[in-house]
Amino acid sequence: MGWLTKFLNGSNHRIWRGQYNGKHGDDRIWDNQHGSVDDLTDVEKEDIDRAIALSLSEEDLKGKKVVEDDSRSEEDEQLCKIDEEDENVGKVRLDEDELLAKIQQDENERRAKDQLEEDEQLAKAIELSLNVGSSPPRHGNDPVSQPPPHLFPPGFRICAGCNAEIGHGRFLSCMGGVWHPQCFCCHACHLPITDYEFSMNSSRPYHKSCYKEKHHPRCDVCKNFIPANSAGLIEYRAHPFWIQKYCPTHELDGTPRCCSCERMEPKDSKYILLDDGRNLCLECLDSAIMDSHECQPLYLEILEFYEGLNMKLEQQVPMLLVERQALNEAMEGEKNGHHHLPETRGLCLSEEQTVTTILRRPKIGAGHRVTDMITEPYRLTRRCEVTAVLVLYGLPRLLTGSILAHEIMHAWLRLKGYPNLSPEVEEGICQVLAHMWLESELYSGSGNNNGPSSSSSSSPSMAPSAAASSKKGKRSDFEKKFGEFFKHQIESDTSSAYGDGFRLGNKAVLKYGLKSTLDHIHLTGTFPC
Repeated sequence: MGWLTKFLNGSNHRIWRGQYNGKHGDDRIWDNQHGSVDDLTDVEKEDIDRAIALSLSEEDLKGKKVVEDDSRSEEDEQLCKIDEEDENVGKVRLDEDELLAKIQQDENERRAKDQLEEDEQLAKAIELSLNVGSSPPRHGNDPVSQPPPHLFPPGFRICAGCNAEIGHGRFLSCMGGVWHPQCFCCHACHLPITDYEFSMNSSRPYHKSCYKEKHHPRCDVCKNFIPANSAGLIEYRAHPFWIQKYCPTHELDGTPRCCSCERMEPKDSKYILLDDGRNLCLECLDSAIMDSHECQPLYLEILEFYEGLNMKLEQQVPMLLVERQALNEAMEGEKNGHHHLPETRGLCLSEEQTVTTILRRPKIGAGHRVTDMITEPYRLTRRCEVTAVLVLYGLPRLLTGSILAHEIMHAWLRLKGYPNLSPEVEEGICQVLAHMWLESELYSGSGNNNGPSSSSSSSPSMAPSAAASSKKGKRSDFEKKFGEFFKHQIESDTSSAYGDGFRLGNKAVLKYGLKSTLDHIHLTGTFPC
């Protein structure tokens, strides 16, 4: 029985290959070469031979009948003995077959269990591939490619979020890695992304709604997300200075625009409606000059500014604040002069005429409308080459001042006997003086020791009293922003007279100084090269 014990010990390695095809007592066929119990041993064969020889010798001695009887008796006894031995061997072999059958049954059950586990794991992988992997989260409208189902042991899947092992269960495959569903989170709200689509920015995932809230441009006017155009692109307008973004439709739907800073009226604000139809934002209204009397101190400051440049006006020139209609009527009655269309904000008059001026600051009434404005006619008489300087009312102080500086330069040129100049030269040099005054105002009120960077700092005739003549006190950041915007308007003007003229005049003043430039203009009527 030693070989059977060895077979049982080795059954875990699956080396048993026997096959039982019959019933008890039948012949057995084995694939292995271990000893078969069907064959008798040599000792047994010798015993049989001895019995036969003995039987033959006794037959000779006792006679044929006796010999035959005895031989039969011995043979029967020997055969019974052999049958008993065969019966014992068959019993042993039956026990071995039953044990081998049990081993085979246990082995089959274990194989079936292993196969079942493998089938279950494969089914799970296929199910996940169909339910999760076939429709993975996508960013934008492009699907993320899904790798083939993972049939490896769980240790081969490491979560890209928490770096922990992903065991059995659901997982996501996107962005070049695998994730626990709870680890694939939005970079904005930090909540798991459970949708089949997501957005990406700087290699970070977002819910589509979170990405839109965080990165999609929103209209500064209606406060809604700016819609895409027919080509699927997000198209919007933006002011070149304020960077106010708005939907293109607001340029056509009558949305009010401030007549001073040019910003559109936001949904959550309300502009002031002036009686001449212009709209004024609340920030511009805060420093707006509304009548002629209120404007006189500013007018005197600018006259002092010119005096500081050794360009004093010897004659007294009236200054009047007027409505837009009165300004347009005065412009039509003026024979000479150059006017900045589409809207004129200031005018230097040389003709005698009657102008309607504003005497008292109007009030803000119901519906954010200007009311109770008091005006009176003012008769202009010609005592010199200039009869008056007109400025549009309702503009912020810095804008009103730059317009005054521009118109006073027109008056100075005429009073000093400069010949008829081309629009490019006359409007250009007037814009240079307006730009210089804005710089002096901004730097004197900011406490900045660096000084202005344009023509005012390069003029050798610029007197210290010019900056000192400005309004004292530190300006707010918003008022400084307004001043920078009005400078930006002068610098970025695209018209030939006001824009190109300013750039040529400013270049000449920076190179030769203000006095030399003016002398050259007086002699030649052109800017020095």
